[in-house]
Order: sequence, then structure tokens, then C-alpha cells
Amino acid sequence: MVEAVGNAVRGGDLAWIRLTVDRGRIVGAAGDGPGVAALAREIRGRDALGAAAVAATPLAADALAEALAPVAAGRPPRDCARVAVAMSGGVDSAVALLRVREAGAEPVGVTLRLWTDPAGPDGERVCCSPSAVVAARETCHGLGIPHFTLDLREEFRHAVVGPFVAGYARGETPNPCIRCNGSFRFAELLGFARRIGAERLATGHYARLREHRGRLLLARGADAEKDQSYMLARLDLRHLGRVSFPLGDWTKGETRAYAAAHGLAAAGRAESQEACFLAGGDYRDFLERHGLATADGPVTDEAGRELGRHAGYWRFTPGQRKGLGVAGARPLYALRAEPRTNTVVVGPRERLGRQAIGVRNGRLFVPVARAEVKLRYRSPSAPARVEPRARGFRLRLDSPAYGVAPGQAAVLYEDDAVVGAGLIASAS
Repeated sequence: MVEAVGNAVRGGDLAWIRLTVDRGRIVGAAGDGPGVAALAREIRGRDALGAAAVAATPLAADALAEALAPVAAGRPPRDCARVAVAMSGGVDSAVALLRVREAGAEPVGVTLRLWTDPAGPDGERVCCSPSAVVAARETCHGLGIPHFTLDLREEFRHAVVGPFVAGYARGETPNPCIRCNGSFRFAELLGFARRIGAERLATGHYARLREHRGRLLLARGADAEKDQSYMLARLDLRHLGRVSFPLGDWTKGETRAYAAAHGLAAAGRAESQEACFLAGGDYRDFLERHGLATADGPVTDEAGRELGRHAGYWRFTPGQRKGLGVAGARPLYALRAEPRTNTVVVGPRERLGRQAIGVRNGRLFVPVARAEVKLRYRSPSAPARVEPRARGFRLRLDSPAYGVAPGQAAVLYEDDAVVGAGLIASAS
């Protein structure tokens, strides 16, 4: 017999609930706060999955969600497959949930509560905000589907936010969404799926899976404008057999039309922001609040001649043109930042061109000598020669790429399949 307690605060109201669980079933439930007494009566005698499907007032539901997360467990159902569905509160995950149910599986919604900067200007638009959690839960409960919330705020700060700040301190341009999606988020979600007896995890990402050269690999989504394979490229291949992407063959327009046709409240919901923990703020302001100090330094050309001053090397990324505070006979761009001397080096666009790229922490998922490579999420792919290395690989682009930034991901494609991925360490 175990006990689990959950607390929640909204405005000036507080709610708490204590569960007593015996052999997977709630044998006792008590607490205080708006809506708690009625919820406690409703969930007594249910297992965790049954309790997670009970609708309640937001405050009571928040308290129950906190109590249920540690005791969530279940065996696979006998008559159908159980599938955990990652829920963000947006339209994509809501439609993924419905598609899982239409396929004859038993969906269970799960939302990650992640840390967001309390000083950010628009924290309610992100995929892990309190309002997003409520929206995801209401979608599930409106369909009679269980919903769980995993509070991973501190774990997220350690695994994603800390390395983001450290990367900029080293003069890199890290992509936190790749670290989050490629390791942290899926590891947590798949661990939860195992606990509740779910054989698979479904998400609303626009990506696909395909057999390629004898291996199951990640592949581009059908909608080129929404394709998220770049962000997912560092997923461990061992996880792919337990993951599905119900929207991989759809366009965003088809997803919204489907949501509207099925009366989902998420049909018209705005897109969530990238780098969710910034909460709508500028990354430079965030970095300054989280340890990177404003420090006066020189802006120089490649010969070392000072052209101007700046307030911190970490405010600049290769290819940046605006905000340099210098003028020349022709446009100048940030070529690199030098943390040791707090220097930003600028030059004309042609000096940005890079063809030799070293990649660390990288893997080739199949042997490949040539591939199409993407060096930023929104950049076009470009052909390159691939040379394996002990801890990554090296790329030789057929034509120069501009604005190549250490810390970003290099993702390799063969046809639409992701055949390798790693982090850019150097470019020349």
C-alpha cells in the first residue's frame, strides 16, 4: 500500500489530495479545496488510468495529476494495443490522439510540464505552460481518455536549459529543441509508456518512419513546410520501433481541417513557440538573466582592425547582419565570436562561406559516402561528401554554405531518410 499527495495553486486558491493505493487501485482519497471532495468520491475504487480519465475543476484536476504521476502504472490490455500520446495542448497532438483511437488502439494522453522563464513576456503560448497542460487534459477528458501530467521542470532545466546557456558561453549557437526532442523528451515519454503498459508512443510531429537499407530510420514528413525530422534526427534508433507519427503523411492544413470537422477546440489554436523555455522572450535577454554578463568588447575585421564595440560576444551568431553596430562600404556579417578575448569578427558575405565541417557526438546510421546535409532547421539541404570519424564525421560540401554555426545540428539525408546526425564542432 502506498500514499501519494498532490497540491495545486491557482490565484489565491489551494487544493490538495491524498491517495491511498493498494495493488494498483485507489482505496482511499481525501483532500481539500474547490472540487476536491467530489473528485475524491469519483475516483475511489478506480485504478490510476481510470482516475486519470475523470474530469474535474482545473484546480482539483491539477492536484490529482500531481498525485497520480508517481503511481501511474498498468498492464497491457488484452483486447487492443495501448498507446501513450504526447499531448502539448495544440492541434497536432489533439489530432494524433484521435487518429490513434480511430486505429483501434487505447490512447492515454501525457503532457510534460517543463520549466519556462518566469520573466518571459508570453509564457502561456508555449507547449509546456500551465494553460497548455489544462488544454491537453481537457481534450483528453472531453473524449473520455485518461490524461497524465509529468512535472519535469527541474530535470528539464538541468538537461536542456543549462547546456543551452553553456553553449552560448563557449561561443556556440546551440539548438535546444534538438537536445529536448532528440534525447530528453522522448526518453521521459517512453519511460512513462512502459510504466502504463503502452506498447508505443505517438506524437504530433510531422515526420515519418521508413525502412531504408535494411534499417528502420526516421524520415522527412510529407509536408515540406512542417517537416520536423531535423529536430528529431538525434533520436536513438533503438527507440524508433516504439514510436509512431500519425501526422507524418499529412499537411498542416489537413490536420486543422480534420480537427475542425471533429469539433476539437484546438483546431484554431495558435502555433506554440520554438525554444519554449524562453517564454516568448529574446534569447539574449534570457542569457543575460541567466549568467552571461554584459561586457564591452571589440568588433574587428579579420585583420584585427577595430571597427566598433559590442556588449558581449554571445549576442552574435555566424551570419548575423543586424545589430553589429558597424558600417562598411558593403554589408558586413558576423563571421565568428571569440569568447577568450570577447571579440566579434566581421566581414563580407563571401567570407562566411564554409565547405569543410567537423561534426562531434555524431552517428552514421548506415554507411554513407555522400548525402544531402541540413545545417540549420530552416536551411535548404546541400550535397556533401561524408567521412566517418571515431566520434562523429566530417563533411565536405560541394558548394559553400553560409552562416554555419558550431552547436547547430548537421543532419544527413539519403532520399528522405535520416542517415546520420551530430553537432557542428568546426567549419572552415
